[in-house]
Amino acid sequence: MKKYLLVGVSTFLLGAGATAYLNQSASAAVSSGAESYRVLELFGDVVQAVEENYVSEVESRKLIETALDGMLTSLDPHSNYLTPEALNDMRDQTRGEYGGLGLEISSEDGVVKIISPMDGTPAFKAGIKAGDYITAVNSQSVIGMSVSDAVKLMRGPPGEAVTLSIARERADPFDVKIVREVIKTKSVASRMEGDYGYLRVSAFNEKTTEEAAAAIKGLKAGNPGMKGLVLDLRNNPGGLLDQAVGVSDLFLENGEIVSQRGRNPRDIERYNARRGDLTGGVPMVVLINSGSASAAEIVAGALQDRKRAELVGLTSFGKGSVQTLIPLRGGADGAIKLTTARYYTPSGRSIQKTGIEPDLEVAQSQEEAQAIANRAFQFSEASYRNALTADEGKTRVAPHAPAEAPPAGFNPRTGDFQLTRAKDVLRNGSVAATPKLPKPTARMAEVVGARPAAAPAAPAKPAAGTPPSASPPPKPQP
Repeated sequence: MKKYLLVGVSTFLLGAGATAYLNQSASAAVSSGAESYRVLELFGDVVQAVEENYVSEVESRKLIETALDGMLTSLDPHSNYLTPEALNDMRDQTRGEYGGLGLEISSEDGVVKIISPMDGTPAFKAGIKAGDYITAVNSQSVIGMSVSDAVKLMRGPPGEAVTLSIARERADPFDVKIVREVIKTKSVASRMEGDYGYLRVSAFNEKTTEEAAAAIKGLKAGNPGMKGLVLDLRNNPGGLLDQAVGVSDLFLENGEIVSQRGRNPRDIERYNARRGDLTGGVPMVVLINSGSASAAEIVAGALQDRKRAELVGLTSFGKGSVQTLIPLRGGADGAIKLTTARYYTPSGRSIQKTGIEPDLEVAQSQEEAQAIANRAFQFSEASYRNALTADEGKTRVAPHAPAEAPPAGFNPRTGDFQLTRAKDVLRNGSVAATPKLPKPTARMAEVVGARPAAAPAAPAKPAAGTPPSASPPPKPQP
């Protein structure tokens, strides 16, 4: 009641000064419009100067397309301009079939960075990793190149070899030759792990919900006594929002899955589950890691908030924004991919930059545990210089030794420690009831500083109560 009263008073006060306010608004709008036209005129002058005076001939369309892409990518890492060719490539990818290597990439400060290789693709088999930088394709530098232009170099007829020059943290630059294949992005795979079903979702394309539903029905039909389900969303770079909602809906009886909110605080769109849990309510664990992004985080966040599943693994990527594809002249002039909203989990969490933290933190290897301990963050949304801000007061988890890691002697190439712990949680009934392993002894990195003059050979000790500082390693310089 008090809220309505305050609104009424505000309306009265605005009404008292309406004439002055409207005049100011009109004046501001005219001023803003005049400034926009002046800047557009400036843009035209620059294009003309380049066309007339640059050392060699330039293609005007290419010049303008690059300027459009630069304008949009300056807003945030996920907004960009798509040429007609790039728009067709994106449609092929969301339909689930195209000729290429199987990589999800982005651009950061003019450098092409890999978000994730897709399961079973040539890039995945070649050992390409999330966070790698691509510096050249077939000896042609891609530094400063737009994502769409870099994609053009990598996609093409199946059977042809493509050589990628890769820069990776803590490794010498190297080349890897990969043969293109027809990438049929079957986004769902399933199998039994003892008494428990295992459902792997590697991306969210147009067929994901349909494939996931069929896989769950197959698991149940072949294994009537299935005691639980592991949903694996590790290294899932995301995809279509409606598919994330659809997959979440397979496991929920009702209630909110996700909401998205645009610039206007009143512009809220909510997505709710329909009645019917396809699994029949069997216990669930969801596997996530720092490569679980966007649509994958929507699913993980919904199932965690709704107490339908517990999460095992590592803090997710932290992409909490929604992009809208806006075709230009029906797609004849390409399209713009524009960030138009943030999404929120059912409890009202925005995970932008911070990610979703698991209920049981488990590193996949001792090497991974050490990496988490001595760098500020693994490759994540927070890595981007111009990422959208996080909710006020929220920050991504700082360097730390993760709660669990494999014991000495465990071979991550032949075993899956995170999956093992997920099955332990199902076997024990919950994360709380699962016996915990000894915390790994990952060593925090120390900042090298000045040493005391009196004892130059002795290492400097931190002051009482002050932990050793940690800093991320330098970025590779492609």
